Amino acid sequence: MNINYACGTDEHTMARRSFLGTMAAGAGAVVGGLGAFANPGVADQLKRDQKRMIVIELHGGVSQLESWDPKPGTDTGGPFRAIPTSVPGIHISELLPHTAKQMHHLSLIRSINIHENDHGKGRHKMLTGYKQTPAGSYPELGAVVSKGLDDGSSGLPGNIKIYPSASGARSADSAYLGPKYGSVLLDGGKAPANSARPDAISAEADARRNLLRQSANERFLQRRRTAYTDAYTQSYEQAAELMARREIFDLAKESEKDKERYGAHDFGRHCLLARRLAENGISYVHVRHSNYDTHNENFNFHFEQLGEFDKPFATLMSDLADRGMLESTLVVVLSEFGRTPRINERYGRDHWGKAWSIALGGAGIQPGAVIGATNKNGTEVSEREVDAGHLFHTYLRAVGLKSNRQFNIGGRKFPMADPATEPIRELLA
Repeated sequence: MNINYACGTDEHTMARRSFLGTMAAGAGAVVGGLGAFANPGVADQLKRDQKRMIVIELHGGVSQLESWDPKPGTDTGGPFRAIPTSVPGIHISELLPHTAKQMHHLSLIRSINIHENDHGKGRHKMLTGYKQTPAGSYPELGAVVSKGLDDGSSGLPGNIKIYPSASGARSADSAYLGPKYGSVLLDGGKAPANSARPDAISAEADARRNLLRQSANERFLQRRRTAYTDAYTQSYEQAAELMARREIFDLAKESEKDKERYGAHDFGRHCLLARRLAENGISYVHVRHSNYDTHNENFNFHFEQLGEFDKPFATLMSDLADRGMLESTLVVVLSEFGRTPRINERYGRDHWGKAWSIALGGAGIQPGAVIGATNKNGTEVSEREVDAGHLFHTYLRAVGLKSNRQFNIGGRKFPMADPATEPIRELLA
């Protein structure tokens, strides 16, 4: 459903690296250095064990009271009931009946306070772990995860965003980590633009061109090498790998039954594509579902929006579990903030970064847990307040990264996550 905004606005590298390096040396390597797998069973196991992350962004600010922290029967609760889930004692909104059946794979954090009520600033904080300032820029979560999990074995981009409408280009959201880890935006879930080989160029001619280019690059780099030439070479080879494996974006390869299970709408297709990309080695996939900025008619809009979200998301969680991928895949459902407990005169809820919730599960997250709480009518955090920095550390730890470590970029040290905060340790399995 589309509405206008009312407010106007190091453990991962061990066996997998050595195995892939051996295979690449012994088999015909594709552009970027990823060899063909000789043993399908081993290849499947590697895919299951590879750490990865899927983020579902409920863009605009989903209401915690209509999703993860309902308060029925209170002056702020609204008209919807709370329903039991597959975890005894945990109740969520009746707008999420399919998700309720998957709660044994999920946990809730109900005590978030990011001290921000602005869309841009709230989103920046949730995706970087830092307060936005003019003094500098920080890499987003996808860039940090894709760099942290990069073992050099794949030429594909490790950071992909699926938006209802986007440019299809690489985004500058990786800051000092460099363009290699910037996100590739998929416009409506379509394959990246210009990633198909022109019909006028045969596969053989294209291969010869690549060999000539690689030879020229090697000769040039022996005499003169700069960050710019490295970035150009990396970008070109990654583009060539995308062309060689363009089918990973092709949902026509999925069964009609799967397409039907996920739903014949954009968000359903995007969740199915997220599963497909995760299965094909993409470290970080970010799916956006819009628009939750419900200053007007909050209840009607959440009825429709969460009605579209519920089944595809539950299907994704179920599929990841059934395919043995959930133990190595962190799934997070987040937003830039929540909605006000007070219902305004337009039957809407406004921006609220003070006391709200997210859901997450898989990888290193303890399933079936609830962290923190809000008071009776949801106006304050009453137990275990956490900020975006705590969430950022927790995500990284869940996918096996040591979030207190530093990246060494050009001889300078940059913390992987805000050193002033730490993980939510009781949530980590």
